[in-house]
Amino acid sequence: MILYICVTVITIILAYMCRSVDEYAAPYERSVCLRLYGGSYSRAVLFQRLCLLTVFVILFAVSASRINVGNDYGTYVEFMHRLYTDKYIADAGVPTEWGFNLLARFIYRISGGENFLLVFAIYAFVTVAFFITAIREQSVDFGLSFLLFMTFGYYFQSFSTVRYYMALAIALYCMRLVNERKWLSFTVLVLIGSGFHKSLLVILPLYFLATLVWKKWMIALGAVACISCFFLKDIYLKVLVILYPSYEGTEYLAGSGFSWINIIRCVAVLALSVYVYREVVKDSRVGLFFFNLNIGALALYIFGSFLPIVSRIGYYLTVSHILFVPMMIHAIPDKKVRRVIYAALVAVSILYFAVYLRKAYDDGVLVLPYRTFFFHEMVDTLSDVM
Repeated sequence: MILYICVTVITIILAYMCRSVDEYAAPYERSVCLRLYGGSYSRAVLFQRLCLLTVFVILFAVSASRINVGNDYGTYVEFMHRLYTDKYIADAGVPTEWGFNLLARFIYRISGGENFLLVFAIYAFVTVAFFITAIREQSVDFGLSFLLFMTFGYYFQSFSTVRYYMALAIALYCMRLVNERKWLSFTVLVLIGSGFHKSLLVILPLYFLATLVWKKWMIALGAVACISCFFLKDIYLKVLVILYPSYEGTEYLAGSGFSWINIIRCVAVLALSVYVYREVVKDSRVGLFFFNLNIGALALYIFGSFLPIVSRIGYYLTVSHILFVPMMIHAIPDKKVRRVIYAALVAVSILYFAVYLRKAYDDGVLVLPYRTFFFHEMVDTLSDVM
């Protein structure tokens, strides 16, 4: 736990030291940088890039050096073993997508053995790179967005659900492509990413719908779809089984995705967006997109809570909060109100992070205790004991 706290504090400090000093910076930002760095703009750019690189190296090193950390680490090692040896046990194969399977087979083949550490290192590299790039390119306040990224558990949870969080990082990056209307690049990247977690495909329609200015008839259709969840649960669950055959006949389908925390979070973001609607949402393509994503997430958590995968779909929408909330805070006209909300957000984030760390040892998370391959060995998997 001490390691995670230290990593979080150090990387957040470095993130706040990164300033917008790129070549497209506004004249005011340039003048600030010149004063801060002794009149050398190039030195300021170099310092910023050094901070970003240091953040990336720290996050990548901690993630790539772990062994048997995360709820599904051992499961993935088992799947990769089956793929490498073509040894299928008590089922028809492995439930992972073609991208995961192809990568595992390729790495194992060129390594001449079961080098699962390298596979997890590649996932760590891609996930961290997409998250940092997405935040750097889209946030109006890199430091605050990065603080939310760390304290809301996105980074540490990527230790546990490896494939999904790589897909989530891709989804966050794709928001830029959507806002720039680069639909072809968006579609291609999503299709590639879905090869590692097919749930990523849901953002193709959802992100498109979030870009629309909804008319009254569209809102009416959306309301009908939400209400239908009360009467057509069985049909929707059958569709879910078609998409996720491995869920059939399991207790997982009886689960619920209802979460007061997620609902309260979406309501709080909605309240803030209404407060600054004129400044952020009304005449802004990006603001409207984030606003609609939050509305969609709120509707999903309320009406679609009977779906066991609702949290996975919802996260594709609510991950936008780490970009949207800083945008809204910086748009608040009253400086005193802005500072109060900023301070309240930081306090809530720290509290959320503390609660997350307390649950980090629990089944379903298991990102603690932290182990590294420098000092620990991988435990036996199913194939090892049979």
